[in-house]
Amino acid sequence: MAFELKDYQKTSLKVLREFLEEARVIGPKQAFDEALRKREPDRLHPPYRTVDGLDDVPYVCLRLPTGGGKTVLAAYSIAETRSYLEQDYPVVLWLVPSNTIREQTLEVLRKPSHPCREAIDNAFEGRVAVFDISEIEQIRPQDLTEKVCLIVGTLATLRVNNTEGRKIYAHNENFEPHFSRISPTRPGLELIEEGPDAGKIKYSFANLLHIHKPLVIMDEAHNARTSLTFEVLQRVRPACIVEYTATPDTGKATASNVLFRVSASELKAEDMIKLPIMLTEHNNWQEAVRDAILTCKKLGLKAKEDASYIRPIVLLQAESKDKEVTVEALRQHLIENEKISPGSIAVATGIQRELDGIDLFDPGCKVEYVITVEALKEGWDCSFAYVFCSVANIHSSKDVEQLLGRVLRMPYAKKRQHDELNRAYAHVSSSDFALAASQLHDRLVSMGFEEEEIDAYLQQSQPPLIEETDLPLLTYKAPEPLIFTLEDMPDFGCMTEEESAQINVKEDEIGQVKIEVNGDISDELAEKIIGAVPPARIEDVRKRVHVYRSLRKRNLTPAEKGEKLTVPRLCIWIQGELELVEKELFLPEKGWSLLDYPAELSEAEFSINETARTFEVDILGKKVVYGLVDDSRQLDLSDVPSLLTAGDFSRQLDKQVRQKFVRQEVMLEFLRRTIDYLLEQRKFKLAALIRSQYPLAKVLIEKIKEYYQKAHEEGYQTTLFGLAAAVETSYEFPVIFTLNNYAANYYYKQAPYKFRKHFHPLIGELESSGEEFECAKALDSLPQVKHWIKNVAKSKYSFGLPTSTDMFWPDFVAELLDGRIFVIEYKGKQYITNDDSKEKRNLGELWEEKSKGKGLFLMAEKKDARGRNVYKQLVDKIEGRY
Repeated sequence: MAFELKDYQKTSLKVLREFLEEARVIGPKQAFDEALRKREPDRLHPPYRTVDGLDDVPYVCLRLPTGGGKTVLAAYSIAETRSYLEQDYPVVLWLVPSNTIREQTLEVLRKPSHPCREAIDNAFEGRVAVFDISEIEQIRPQDLTEKVCLIVGTLATLRVNNTEGRKIYAHNENFEPHFSRISPTRPGLELIEEGPDAGKIKYSFANLLHIHKPLVIMDEAHNARTSLTFEVLQRVRPACIVEYTATPDTGKATASNVLFRVSASELKAEDMIKLPIMLTEHNNWQEAVRDAILTCKKLGLKAKEDASYIRPIVLLQAESKDKEVTVEALRQHLIENEKISPGSIAVATGIQRELDGIDLFDPGCKVEYVITVEALKEGWDCSFAYVFCSVANIHSSKDVEQLLGRVLRMPYAKKRQHDELNRAYAHVSSSDFALAASQLHDRLVSMGFEEEEIDAYLQQSQPPLIEETDLPLLTYKAPEPLIFTLEDMPDFGCMTEEESAQINVKEDEIGQVKIEVNGDISDELAEKIIGAVPPARIEDVRKRVHVYRSLRKRNLTPAEKGEKLTVPRLCIWIQGELELVEKELFLPEKGWSLLDYPAELSEAEFSINETARTFEVDILGKKVVYGLVDDSRQLDLSDVPSLLTAGDFSRQLDKQVRQKFVRQEVMLEFLRRTIDYLLEQRKFKLAALIRSQYPLAKVLIEKIKEYYQKAHEEGYQTTLFGLAAAVETSYEFPVIFTLNNYAANYYYKQAPYKFRKHFHPLIGELESSGEEFECAKALDSLPQVKHWIKNVAKSKYSFGLPTSTDMFWPDFVAELLDGRIFVIEYKGKQYITNDDSKEKRNLGELWEEKSKGKGLFLMAEKKDARGRNVYKQLVDKIEGRY
């Protein structure tokens, strides 16, 4: 089956492309601010941070949690940057954090059948060359102009303080052909400092990159924004830098410019990762190992019923060789005590590499248990890994973060038939659940999870019972008492009598104080406990209290109980069949053809002004300026084939402006007519058009989309509101909210108000203050409301209505006790009367009218024309007094 990007991946690429298109015209800082405002207009966003020496270079980060497919996205992003780079075949410097990842990335990019390589081949017609950074002498001048050149290395290799780094910056006669056409006075290049050639340009790889201004891709770059890294990047003079990481830098001075982020919930909804993580704590390591094995066996029985081949695997983390439970001790325990066949055990450490050459996905493979200490932390990926078992201290070892990430990947990136196979499992040796949970909490934060997601997706489970194999694999239970130790006796004198009864304080034989807190912990008691501990322990204890309370006090939401919230959608009768109303239905019955519209571009839309030193292109009221002395961009017309015709140029443009809603033969004819118009009516030279092909392509894309939108607008009113419109609000094609398909980009932090009736354990894309927040509080307090959900905009799993231009995503969807569905859109005073709001109101009221009493729609505001507040508006609408 052909590889297909997930929706969040398509969106991230679209956001990156649009940002870079704007950055080419208005600069990266303004483009970054506008991109964030466009996507999340109601949020406060951090400022764009420039880097000294790279002020005009777009430097942004795409944040994806572990399992999000960063390498695939990086491969696809190369084509998306072309509109900014304005190069047919860019040079790409692909930087990774280690040599292990470098080797893995090279293997992926060199394999013709791999989705990463296929994406690049498809975008550049197979004209691709991949080089390890140690192979740079093999790069020919024609490679840099006729192919996309991917050069894979680590940041370390570019640092001048190591051997490889010195080679990269050193003069090398093998590079002389690359510099034959470069002016000896070109500024910015490093020169030879000593000897007979002192003062001449160094024939170095660093200078070569400086000339070609590469696209820099930084994979797992969360430790990359340092002064040393910036110095390296300045030396290679990148045109654009894109980071891909789960944990962006958050330092005040060096924080990453996060252009787009993906939540773990979005990965779960797209079947990329297994969630929740079912955490079981054990009193000793032997119990943890035993129950990890039992969990795997039960999963194996479920896997046999799955349509695809799955062989659940346990990852066991042993202790280092100076500790008790070494790799060998753990292996012997499996064989002698648990009666595991030696052939199903593989050891993967720096010394023992028993997985080398083994295909774990092969049905003939017998490996079910993999023992490691830290060797799997890089370059290992098997989605059959389901169970993580640690006999080591999970707090002190950051390797847990990497190993835990290996059990999160979903087999075949597809939801499994049995829900048990959609979860991940962790067994740890710890007598204190709050400690174990808070330590895994830290690891999940490092893997890109939001705090709120961890509360929902890290669940405690009871150990499976050996004797009763017919029981469910895991069951939920409340955590045991909160336990922590201190060096000194705390002062709990401020406690009430009732609070004191919950706390048991004991001093052990070595003078440490053991604190045990039983039952529910109120806000007041939590603050008193935290306030009584020494300053150095405050954050640790606060985190443990938070985890304990979130698990103990959490009541299961309707979604967690397996309930569904079903919402009818707007449908239309076409030729006797009911169809979901979609934008394509608004096109005229006779169809749509781009050739029905004028193939013309006005002076305001596109113009060229060439001077002795610059080449300016005005596009849609904005100006792009090129320096003619900059020979790194495609402005040197000596590279243009002398026999290139207008028809050839039409075909060249077609690759850049192609749209899925326009047939290629129609697009080619429209482009031919447009070029003829520019040549004959606007009197442009063909060479000038070829030189400005990228700005011209941008204008043409906007023009084609404008014509397509006009065709939609012509049919929108007739289709939905015309006298013959056959519209119905129906459950035939409903939106169904469940636990597994609620995919928000960020989440409400359960403060200052704790909502009681939200359908899902997480509340998506709701700020903790403001008018929309007040509307949510009013909705949550209504006695007529059974449950409600914050509807997430631009998600295929959300409730939406098609407008004449895009989609309308109402803010809230509620189910009333009487079974009706109540849809609410909140609008601030400044927006309530604009054309966009009027269209949405009309559409929502149409949905309500055609529901025949099954649905209600309200466009609410802080105070309406009759002086009613939000709560009163909601009540009156429900009770029919609106």
